[in-house]
Amino acid sequence: MQLARDPRLLIPVGTCEQHGPHLPLGCDTIIVERLADDLSAEFGVLVAPTIEYGVNTATRRPFPGNAMVRRKTLHRWMNDLLGSWEEAGVEQFIILTAHGHDPHQEALSTLRTNRARVFTVDVFALDLGELLLDPGSPTHGGELDTSLLLHLAPQLVRMDQARDFLPTGRQERRHIRGLSAPLPALSPGSLGRPTLATAEKGERIYKMIRERVATRVLTPAKV
Repeated sequence: MQLARDPRLLIPVGTCEQHGPHLPLGCDTIIVERLADDLSAEFGVLVAPTIEYGVNTATRRPFPGNAMVRRKTLHRWMNDLLGSWEEAGVEQFIILTAHGHDPHQEALSTLRTNRARVFTVDVFALDLGELLLDPGSPTHGGELDTSLLLHLAPQLVRMDQARDFLPTGRQERRHIRGLSAPLPALSPGSLGRPTLATAEKGERIYKMIRERVATRVLTPAKV
């Protein structure tokens, strides 16, 4: 039995959220699902079915296709799932997400189990600035997201529709500092500078993310 050899479980948690007209709604999901699959192949750790909905960032206007759950809904849903998997023998949960919205992170970082350990990894919380041309700009559908998707799923990216958008004034200060704030009304659904993105940059970023998560969280379990 797989869990008898390694009682860990990778859980990719994405979102169904706009990231500008140039990126797919499931941008966050694609990133963590690929990461979970690659780490599973490297370390032999089981992967749970992907959770494709999360707590989205507030917007000043509706965007077609956006779908979300509330913080308490995601929290209860995940608690129920972890409880079921714990009964089946999982002793450690590794939750992978690529969405730094505070309510989303709170839902995932406050999960409870009876005995199993829970690690929540926001891959965008890693320091990736050295690989970006404009590390100080917001990342929602910007240079970072777009580069990763150009590497992982280039067929889903429409660079002809990529549009740079940098908030100003108070909105700029909130987004640059990483604070949760609604997307400005004039935003195309993204923030930052996606026109700086390249597939080569995305490959380097993804390699760094994979190596850091592997080193810090998924070193081989002691037998």
